[in-house]
Amino acid sequence: MDKNVVNIGWNFDNSYINLPDTLYTKAKLNPVSSPKLVILNKDLASDLGLNIDGLLSPKGVNILAGNRVPIGGDPISQAYAGHQFGHFTMLGDGRAILLGEHITPAGKRYDIQLKGSGRTIYSRGGDGRAALGPMLREYIISEAMHGLGIPSSRSLAVVETGEKVYRESPLAGAILTRVAESHIRV
Repeated sequence: MDKNVVNIGWNFDNSYINLPDTLYTKAKLNPVSSPKLVILNKDLASDLGLNIDGLLSPKGVNILAGNRVPIGGDPISQAYAGHQFGHFTMLGDGRAILLGEHITPAGKRYDIQLKGSGRTIYSRGGDGRAALGPMLREYIISEAMHGLGIPSSRSLAVVETGEKVYRESPLAGAILTRVAESHIRV
């Protein structure tokens, strides 16, 4: 094996790319300057069959930060629609990139998505980034919901980007790695 390849245990099968391209757009990663792992959900990583040491390594953190495409990943942003202010509106993942669908050793399929990973074609003028506080809040709440037996997305990791995001004031930027059986909106 190439010494530059970190075995994290990803096993991607990207079925979305077989769907009509009106449902998604291929996405390019938006690298960040100084990624630093804030928290890793080791229990979830184990459930997914992932190598925790690989995720904790600099190369693993760079994948969680959106600086590297994992082996087998095929990044996309999903399109969806909704109603805003009483009107039909085409929407999409304005700050999230789906790395792919990971198949666990038990044969379960999970989407691996980076939230706050930067602009996509669906960003509609936003920067596509996220602040550390809201990403930690989503991490905590999604895991609390899981603990209560409420089906929802789960949180694998939060990575601080080393960059500022500008909202009412400058805030530390972060990326959340979300895991769900599907991120399709219905």
